[in-house]
Amino acid sequence: MKSNKLFPGVVLILIGLMFMLRNYGFLHFHFWNLFYLWPIIIVIIGINLIFANNRSTWATVLKLGVIVVGFGLLFFGNFSNHNPFWGRYSYHVDDDDDDDDNYSEGRRITKLEGASVFTENYTDSIRVAQLNISGGATTYKLNDTTNQLFSANTQEYFGNYQLTTNKNDSLYVLNFKMRDNSKGRFDWNDGHKKSNIAMFKLNVNPEWDINIATGATDLDFDLSKYKVRKLDLAGGAGAFKIKFGQPLTTTNVDISTGASDVDIDIPNTAACRITRSSAFSSSDFEGFTKVGDGAYETPGFANATNKIYIKIKGGMSSFSVKRY
Repeated sequence: MKSNKLFPGVVLILIGLMFMLRNYGFLHFHFWNLFYLWPIIIVIIGINLIFANNRSTWATVLKLGVIVVGFGLLFFGNFSNHNPFWGRYSYHVDDDDDDDDNYSEGRRITKLEGASVFTENYTDSIRVAQLNISGGATTYKLNDTTNQLFSANTQEYFGNYQLTTNKNDSLYVLNFKMRDNSKGRFDWNDGHKKSNIAMFKLNVNPEWDINIATGATDLDFDLSKYKVRKLDLAGGAGAFKIKFGQPLTTTNVDISTGASDVDIDIPNTAACRITRSSAFSSSDFEGFTKVGDGAYETPGFANATNKIYIKIKGGMSSFSVKRY
């Protein structure tokens, strides 16, 4: 067989095997590895170009070895704690607003670039609240409640945020938006791009519609304490982790992402239906039964009163829905 056909064939076979093993649960990998280790693809192409006309046994072994080792690193390597576009930062805000409680993977962050606090008061007349979030290169977290309708503590390394509101009958709309949607500020001291951080708190009384439109983003939302009517997420490359509580009569979730890791947790007793349309993505739907082409349901879904409907589509992404 000609080598110009052998090596593309080997690459296609390896890709197919990796996706098949991932879909059947024998292999777990993060699509972020494709971003961390993209130079490996250049090395593979370069080696094969250099030895394209060399048909000796050792050259063939070398070319095959580079392909196998390269794909092994791409699919089996654990590089999820690094980020090629911006530094991964955590941000802690306690009740005392102590500035010492800001850490970056073991390194302190000094608040030189700026920090902001956003709040909106709650009244009993607010039955439904809609939160619209836009802006990339940010770490978004929600894991606590507030007596106000909404609050956010932000740490900005570039650009700034604004909060606008609009009340229409019983619907209260909050727009949380980054005004300067740039890609981040490079820090020459540690060699990382710093990402902004936004820590949210919501009131548990209204029903919530949440719309999120982001670019490259880390998002961790614990919505288990809230009455979520709808969640729409349109994201680019990133890591998205969302935890739901018991659904309303109908809770609609629409996820559309680029090359991302998406992890969704739902209660073990919640009835849920997943509809997936993604050509090059892997999925792990624990505790679900496949009921059609790209459709999965929890046991007893049809007879349940309250239901979660999850629609998923994406590019080179990894989707996981688990029951807790």
